[in-house]
Amino acid sequence: MKHFDTIIIGGGHNGLVCANYLAKAGQAVIVLEASENFGGLASTRTFFPDFKVNIAHAINQFSGEINSDLNLSKFGYKPSSNPLSNIGLNLEGEHVTVSQDGVDGVSDKDTNSYQQYISSLRQFAKALKPFWMKTIPRLNVHSVKEALTFVQIGLKLKMLGKKDMREFLRIFSLPVRDLMDEFFDSDLLKATLSWDALIGSSQAPRSPNNSILTLLYRMSGEHYGHYSIPEFGVNGLVNALVDSAKNAGVELKLDSRVTKISIDGNRDGLKAVGVKIGDRDEITADRIVSAIDPKQTFIDLVGTECLEIEFSNRINRLRTQGYVAKLHLALSELPKFKGIESPDARLIIASNMDKIEFAWDDAKYGQCPKEPVMEVTIPSIYDQSLAPKGKHVLSANIMYIPYQNNDSWSDEEKKKLVDKLIETLSLYAPGIKDHILHSELLTPNDLERTFNVTGGHWHHTELALDQMLMMRPTYESAQYKTPINGLYVCGAGCHPGGGIMGAAGHNAAKEILT
Repeated sequence: MKHFDTIIIGGGHNGLVCANYLAKAGQAVIVLEASENFGGLASTRTFFPDFKVNIAHAINQFSGEINSDLNLSKFGYKPSSNPLSNIGLNLEGEHVTVSQDGVDGVSDKDTNSYQQYISSLRQFAKALKPFWMKTIPRLNVHSVKEALTFVQIGLKLKMLGKKDMREFLRIFSLPVRDLMDEFFDSDLLKATLSWDALIGSSQAPRSPNNSILTLLYRMSGEHYGHYSIPEFGVNGLVNALVDSAKNAGVELKLDSRVTKISIDGNRDGLKAVGVKIGDRDEITADRIVSAIDPKQTFIDLVGTECLEIEFSNRINRLRTQGYVAKLHLALSELPKFKGIESPDARLIIASNMDKIEFAWDDAKYGQCPKEPVMEVTIPSIYDQSLAPKGKHVLSANIMYIPYQNNDSWSDEEKKKLVDKLIETLSLYAPGIKDHILHSELLTPNDLERTFNVTGGHWHHTELALDQMLMMRPTYESAQYKTPINGLYVCGAGCHPGGGIMGAAGHNAAKEILT
């Protein structure tokens, strides 16, 4: 039986980042991925002959520090310096465009208010950004290192100045609707700007736990929250991480589903000593690092018999049901949207915040929205490998699609939703129906089954105030080390959260190596 220093469960980007750092430090590392491809939700898959897509179709947060540390440019990763604009679509073609430089399509008053709004939020996001790449301290501080991190956080906020610090504390947990109403008159602008505070959550614009912290988290990227598609697409990043890991000596295995984490000892001294793959192979290691979601890690692979009941209850209570579906269209040509010369942007279909609220109301009762709200991109404009020459791929995130649709996701129900989504798209891109070669809908239930993530949740657990910082995934494991000796976690369900950032993998590796 082969023995490793570290076994990493899950070959998503966080698992690959962690593997890279550990291997470069001299450890013998193996990564076990259950599916046929590395990258998790960032992996590229064929959904129709010659048409490919990524669930994560763009990047806004991947750490420049990780890129530099791992020298990913050597392995072909080239981040884009041209971020996508966000365009709030209007049925008459009178759109609102939000770019890095400002906003167009609104009144002078809203234009001026936007400068004040974005200046404040960028300042707050910049103050928080360094702490995503650090282990979040425990509440009951026991070390100088953790105490210093708290001091650093305090100093960063204090450096904002008294006025801005007070404003930060005031808006920190505001419903996003309140924030938008304070600044703007344009309903379309409000809906467009609120999108990144809401996407991926089960929260509504009026939800009190819909923390502005989520928005600031997403604004901490290289382009202050604006997304981009790197050269060679999102898969270019995944391939670079894989090639870098191979170069560092990491053993990489696909189609290797871990079915059990082997635990030795008793309740007074338990230790993770290896894993079981399928129903036959066993591998041992000094430590196990799980990059998959917390519920699978602790409930399925460790087992509640090895956990304190309070801890297992907290894990079970994590909100992990996804509320976003993916629509993929294979198109015979580039779609033409009213009032847009080229659809090379993130296109937001949500005319006002009430539409978002009503969509959430429907999903809350297990129903699909009567009027869908969605985010649309055409990634094949930037990554021509996704479709044959002259043809294109449309990738859309559909908000507030329930995990269970009235207890059923039959083929008939999925077809009804696809038809509704295409009808909605046709309002903004007349004639798009005539160019559809194939459509694919992945509900949260499908995402769970296809990508091995509980509830089909992109972020493993919801990004919300009570499930972030030192509570993510729970206060016993927010520092990546778990109550089981030798078992660590580094997936999207850890601090700082989901999205393609790589911070959880980076931070977990640093904790192991310290």
